[in-house]
This record gives sequence, C-alpha cells and structure tokens, in this order.
Amino acid sequence: MKIACIGAGYVGGPTMAMIAYKCPDIEVVVLDIAQARIDQWNSNKLPIYEPGLDEIVFEARGRNLFFSIDVEKHVGEADIIFISVNTPTKVRGVGAGAAADLTYWESAARTIAKACTSSKIIVEKSTVPVKTAEAVEKVLARNCVDKSIRFDILSNPEFLAEGTAIDDLKKPDRVLIGGRETESGLKAVATLKAVYERWVPSERVITANLWSAELSKLTANAFLAQRISSINAISALCEATGANVKQVSYAIGTDSRIGPKFLNASVGFGGSCFQKDILNLVYICESVGLKEVADYWRSVVTINDYQKDRFVNRMLEAMFNTVSGKRCAIFGFAFKKDTGDTRETPAIDVCHKLMADKAKIACYDPQVTEDQMIRDLSLDPYMWDHPAGQVTPKMTMVKQQFTTCKTAYEAAAGAHCIAIMTEWDEFKTLDYQKLYDGMVKPAYIFDGRNIVDPVKLREIGFVVYGIGQPLDPFVTESAF
Repeated sequence: MKIACIGAGYVGGPTMAMIAYKCPDIEVVVLDIAQARIDQWNSNKLPIYEPGLDEIVFEARGRNLFFSIDVEKHVGEADIIFISVNTPTKVRGVGAGAAADLTYWESAARTIAKACTSSKIIVEKSTVPVKTAEAVEKVLARNCVDKSIRFDILSNPEFLAEGTAIDDLKKPDRVLIGGRETESGLKAVATLKAVYERWVPSERVITANLWSAELSKLTANAFLAQRISSINAISALCEATGANVKQVSYAIGTDSRIGPKFLNASVGFGGSCFQKDILNLVYICESVGLKEVADYWRSVVTINDYQKDRFVNRMLEAMFNTVSGKRCAIFGFAFKKDTGDTRETPAIDVCHKLMADKAKIACYDPQVTEDQMIRDLSLDPYMWDHPAGQVTPKMTMVKQQFTTCKTAYEAAAGAHCIAIMTEWDEFKTLDYQKLYDGMVKPAYIFDGRNIVDPVKLREIGFVVYGIGQPLDPFVTESAF
C-alpha cells in the first residue's frame, strides 16, 4: 500500500509521520508545492516544533517516509490520498470574515483528477465545511478523463492539540472516519480503518456518514472554545465580586458532568482552529437560515475578543491610563506552550492595542522567531493563512515599537510591566526578585495565564493582576 498526503503543514506532516512510524510496510509520501518547506522536512531542523516529532520523523524518514514536491507522480501511484491543505477564512467576497476559503482544496482535487489513472480513496484531513466532500466529488468527476476511475471520498478529521500532537496521534481518544453508506464507500472506510487499527484499539476507531464526520470536527472545536469563553466570562464576574476564578473552576470541575479540562481562565484562546472553525460554523448556520444558532456560536468569539480588550484595559487603568513611551515586556508570543504556532495568538491583539497607545514592546518567546512575530503583527485580520500575507508595508512601522529579546530578563530590563501571554513552564521558575530589581517602579505583572503566585510576587514589591482573581489593592485604588 502507498499513501500520499497533499500538504506538509501542522496536520499533514505529523499525521503521516506517525502512520509511517507505526506501519513500516506502508510507503508514505508527504507532498507540498513549496520546495523550501519540503527541504525543511528533509533537514535536521523540521519546519514545526512539536515535542516528540523529531524522533518519529528521523526514525521513519528514508525508510518508508518521504517528503517531495513531485505531487503528480506520487498522487498517481498512491492507493490512499490525504488532503491536508489550508482552509483559511475568506478575506473578501461572499462570506468574508466567516466562510472557509476552499481555493486550495479545489486545486488539490483538480491535481488528483489530472494525475490519477486508477481508482483512489480520497481522505479529507483538513477542517472543512459540511458537504465539502460532495463538492470534491463533482470536481473529480468532471476533470478525470477516464470515467471508469472511481473516487471514494472519506472524512477523517484531525483532533490534535498542539503541544501534545504526537501523544494524541499515538494514543488518540478516537479516530473518526466518515464515508458514504454504499458498498464502495463502506469498503473504503474499512480500508482506512485497518490502517489505524495497526496501533489504535478498534473500539476507538469510530465510523459515521460523511456529513456527520465533517460536522463533528467543527462542533468539537466550537464546544472546546465555548468552555474557554464561558470560564473567561465568569472571570470578569469574579473580579467584580471578589471571587477567585481558580477556586470556581476547581469547584465546578469536580462535577463529573462537567470535568476540569478547558476551565483555565486566560487572556483568551488562539490557534489556527477555534476562531476559524466557529466562524465557519456561524456562516453555515446563517446559510441554512438558523440565525439564532449562528448568533449563539458567534457570541463565543465575541467573549474571546472582550477578554483580550479587558486585559489591556486593566493594564492601562493600573498604569495611570497611559503606556505611551513605556517599555512593556511580553513573556510569550505562541498561542500556547510547547508549540511555536502563533496563529490567532492573543499576544497579537494585546501588542496591537498597547502599540496603538504608543507603548514600546520587548518580547521574549523560547520558540517563536523575530521574523514570525513581526510578520504576525504586520498582517491584516485573517491574512495569516494566505500566501499574499507574507510581506506587508506595515513591517517597518511595527519594528519602530516592537523588539525581540533572547531572554526574559533582557525583555524585562527597564520595563514598566510584564505581561505573561504564554504559559511556558520557564516563566514559573524565573528569578522574579532579579526581574523586579531591573524594572521601573511601580513594577507590574499582568498574568494572562494565571501561572505565577500573586502573593509571593506582591511580597517582592510587584503590583499583580491575575485573570479572574481578587484585584491588587493598588490596581483597585488607581483604576476605580
């Protein structure tokens, strides 16, 4: 058997590496049109950071795992073809700001139709709107010269969490495979199911119809994001009443019907999926006339934006309503720890708002490069996943107010405040006395992830703000 995957990104690369690692008799080829990206996958420094990924790739690469730009050749030879290309939010036209842009999907389908000389199983791996499989079938049918060739479309959405993706692939909660309930469709589902069952217990490989599988991915991300926005909404109430959101989270999380996961209040959620998938879900609901349902899910994103605004407003209020000319140290730029991914990270919006008030930003992140930070801060909304958003004229302006540092201590030197934006473990064990000694007084810490001990920091002399925690008397006095 030979498997090909179109798309060498955060999903395609690790997923195919795990299949190759677990199934040494299956040839797996990861394909991309970007030579630079393929070169990185073939190097000793992979294009993405994910704990455990290097070990998996280096073990299988050259044995039965390969990375190539020869798309047509390997697609033509493959038995199963995964499509794992970007499905960014549309930035113009009908559905702009909500609907998924399926340009890359359609292009991949046309490439497959052109290259194939035998029947194939096509697997949707990217997050796509409901009924995408139907559209792909039409493109394949109308563009394949040999009408005897059959394409069986399956939906196999990914449920990976960045930072734990390799563990998620090794021991998934579930693998979902959706297909048409026809003889050929059921046979295609069984073929892919057999691949996963090489290492995943059969009871965890779930089958469904195509549309249920496609919708399940959007729904899963919407539910997870909803939990974050729910506890973040409660964090605002905690600050207003003197309650502590960490205690509230623990109390409700002990209820077996609720559970403790995704109940950590923070500056907001980020990542490539949550906001994009919710907005996609909103657009689908609106498209079928479900306005009230669309409004409900849109409110999850509204609360997330509100939380970021609220965080910056707390900073401004505490610092005498101005950060103009003040050095603000940003600890962490990635949207979560143990990843270098910055897509939709709350740090972008927080930095934008501080820079709009003329702050000088000094940022440190152990995994994110300076070029990536500058690029992210220079892009218009939703452009991070579009090739056109690689270089913008805003970069020069950003560089005037934004600098990167090699250590947290360098970033905090001479700063008026520290804003913790990513929950990197190293931020929990820093020498905060040393940081305090090198900062302008009063020295503030705004903990957007609730990872430091406010009592100990106040003993040092810091003014501390934690999401959803009782307000520091200094903040209370200066802000209200």
